Amino acid sequence: MAFLETKCIHLDKTPLKQSDADREGSCKNPCGNPSVCNSPCKHYGAVSFPIYQTATYAHPGVGMSTGFDYSRLQNPTREQLEKIVCQLEGGIDAFALSSGMAAISLLMELFNPGDHIIADSDLYGGTIRLFDNVSVKNGIQFTRVNCSEENIETLIKENTRAIYIETPTNPMMNITDIAKASEIAHRHNLLLIVDNTFMSPYFLNPLSLGADIVIHSGTKYLAGHNDTLAGFIIVKDSSLQERLRFLIKTTGAGLAPFDCWLVLRGIKTLAVRMERAQENALKIAQWLKTQKSVTRVLYPGLKEHPGYEIMKKQARGFGAMLTFQTDTTERAFKALRCVNLIQYAESLGGVETLITYPTTQTHADVPEEIRLKNGITPQTLRLSVGIENAEDLIADLKQALRD
Repeated sequence: MAFLETKCIHLDKTPLKQSDADREGSCKNPCGNPSVCNSPCKHYGAVSFPIYQTATYAHPGVGMSTGFDYSRLQNPTREQLEKIVCQLEGGIDAFALSSGMAAISLLMELFNPGDHIIADSDLYGGTIRLFDNVSVKNGIQFTRVNCSEENIETLIKENTRAIYIETPTNPMMNITDIAKASEIAHRHNLLLIVDNTFMSPYFLNPLSLGADIVIHSGTKYLAGHNDTLAGFIIVKDSSLQERLRFLIKTTGAGLAPFDCWLVLRGIKTLAVRMERAQENALKIAQWLKTQKSVTRVLYPGLKEHPGYEIMKKQARGFGAMLTFQTDTTERAFKALRCVNLIQYAESLGGVETLITYPTTQTHADVPEEIRLKNGITPQTLRLSVGIENAEDLIADLKQALRD
């Protein structure tokens, strides 16, 4: 996807001569894209977009501006990242925040006390914790439902304002038909919100299927190296854009310049990382199916997965997340203890393969009855497949799962 083409305009609207640019040293109004900037300086020709590590910006005079005032409002590095993520998802604006949870928290500020949201029953545990302990306290009501199986439309009330889904869900890999959900939402004047963290914009673009808002934990596949936290909201409606731009500057959780740069760096390899990780995930899923100690494998790239055909229709791939269940809790514990190349850690989407125990990690704050209802048992393990050699990963799992 091409980056947004914007041109660098100087304060007096007159292009600087080369001698002026040399004397000035840098552009007065950096456009955010050195490859198309008309200014001779072009960020000194830097291939890696600069980190503008500044809190505030000096003004030449009253009524004159460099285009930036204060980094809580906007920063050139953050603006560049937001433009790229916006284009990757096909929106009109994107908002970079300090974490995925910061993005969801900001999003919830769109709603008022008394509003009702239909939310998928199988969501990331942090999202459930936010909804139950913060959003409910603020007067927002929720109905949980398996959106991949049940009829969402029958749950819509007079005060319903949105439908909130993940697809695939975390960790049970349920697949919701986004186009169908959007038809229902828009028939009742509701917002459809899709958390696209598991698939990334490389494999799936929910806005093109009718979603109104896309959420990402940019910590995961977008950054891709387990070295920074980030979150994103992407919209395609100008009224939502205006409201969220006001909220992000008011609440102050915009992503810091250095973290923006780390995500910019990560996005450069998004395509190659996603392709390799997906290739590995399919090989591992197929191998796990052959193991007597594994009772269930959940990966939407397997033809027997109930969401396989939907994924083929709405996405360009199946991702690199999979969940499996062992025959005993003791074996699950042993696998977590004995992996070597694979690391037992709570996250996903990086170049390293990580194995997670949802019961005590990602979903520890979810009540046990809800976990069990969703299928998260003490034998459930979640695997975020990285880009290592697939045979090495399988060998590691083999020794970790053996008797």
